[in-house]
Amino acid sequence: MIRLENLHKRYAKRDALCGVNLHVSAGELFAYLGPNGAGKTTTVRILTGLSVPDSGRALVDGLDVTREPARVKALCGVCGQTINLDQDLTVAENLEVHGRLFGMDAPQLRSRAAENLERLELADRARSLVRELSGGLRRRVMLARALMHGPRVLFLDEPTVGLDPAIRRKLWAAIRAIREGGTTILLTTHYIEEAEFLADRVAFLDQGRVVALGTPQELMEAQGVWAVDMLEGTDMRTTCFRDRAEAQDFGAAGPGSFTLRRVNLEDVFHATTGRKLANGAAA
Repeated sequence: MIRLENLHKRYAKRDALCGVNLHVSAGELFAYLGPNGAGKTTTVRILTGLSVPDSGRALVDGLDVTREPARVKALCGVCGQTINLDQDLTVAENLEVHGRLFGMDAPQLRSRAAENLERLELADRARSLVRELSGGLRRRVMLARALMHGPRVLFLDEPTVGLDPAIRRKLWAAIRAIREGGTTILLTTHYIEEAEFLADRVAFLDQGRVVALGTPQELMEAQGVWAVDMLEGTDMRTTCFRDRAEAQDFGAAGPGSFTLRRVNLEDVFHATTGRKLANGAAA
């Protein structure tokens, strides 16, 4: 459904994408994980026709994004980082305006709006002004709006940034239900646990390059099963093992305190880039 072929993009003196090759199958939830500036948002901008690659190709459902942008946009829904709803319209009115932009008639608008408001638990907020809503509710309206025209591909660019854990998990449930309905989803995120919970496959980007690719389980198992976080002075060092007893012995023999836990996707990122993710961004 999505294919990137040797994609390059440069801004001024910085390479944003350096020959990215990827494919996303129909119905797959594919996650991009990486630090700020890794190239995640640049990829979404190219795929949604907001930016043009310097070289290479980006295709959605076999259509070249650069050559047929209007046809590609008709297939896609976008929920971006910035909340760009009309604050002085109601929730229902925001959905209606979006639907009209995609040529939907009145019966379609009413049916699809009711369906998406119900799906995202917003039915009781249909007549509320957007400016009266909390941040979490606005994020759900953004997602409902992106789904109005029944897109085959949904781009979610940091959809839960800034939300508290309880609200974030509500959106996770909604995203998973959308994926189970057959929509192809490309998710960019800084949150390790978000990709681990939602994604069928994950690509780690670093400085415009894909440095690891696979299912969350494959990527974690490649590092090991058990991780030992060893505190040495003010430094934290992580070492991965396949055997729990070996990991326990390693930690006990160390000079400082340690924590034994399961390997996670943050360990994969650290191993592939040499950097840690801290508070959702690269340190």
